[in-house]
Amino acid sequence: MFTGLIEEIGSIKSIQRGGKSIRLAVSASKIMDDLKLGDSIATNGICLTVISFDSKSFSADVMPETMSRTNFGLLGAGSSVNLERALRVGDRLGGHMVSGHIDGLGEIVGKEQDENAIWVKIAAPIDILKYIVEKGSIAIDGISLTVAEVDNKSFKVSIIPLTQSDTTLISKKPGDKVNLECDMTAKYIEKFLFHRETENAQIERSDLSMDFLKDNGFA
Repeated sequence: MFTGLIEEIGSIKSIQRGGKSIRLAVSASKIMDDLKLGDSIATNGICLTVISFDSKSFSADVMPETMSRTNFGLLGAGSSVNLERALRVGDRLGGHMVSGHIDGLGEIVGKEQDENAIWVKIAAPIDILKYIVEKGSIAIDGISLTVAEVDNKSFKVSIIPLTQSDTTLISKKPGDKVNLECDMTAKYIEKFLFHRETENAQIERSDLSMDFLKDNGFA
């Protein structure tokens, strides 16, 4: 689990491409402290497992499923990425609970200065927007942000100066793709309600029998 509070901006050192998968090496400094094999590092919001490392970089495998849902296919050597180590028990939870499992891609469609803040507007498909609510949480390329506005085509976030300087989001331009992870609570609630409705429908159907039809003049 992660918080969405970016620790540093890393750089893609190299990418080895397979048919649908990749192995990437990421240059970093701060997050390398106390790093171990098997540790989880959120890279642009994607939970990756460290398979090797040295004092200045780590490597991770990215499977086809992850490639199909994220912007990793658009990265190349030298690309900047947001990095965060996994949350430790006892750490302050300053952002929100982020799993590192990307729901899909959004597209930046607008940026606007507002005194010390910058508004970023992001278009997203309806199957993602249905989980996004005003004043709710959203992780964009791994950055924990608060939704300021949302409609049936897009949503907006406002970026404070610290986030502008410590993450990659402001360097993005209209047309660029970003990884989106919605608040997982909404997805659990939807699943629960779906199963409850299904169970209720099954109960209602089970009450319909030949005896019931005869008693009510249908047979």
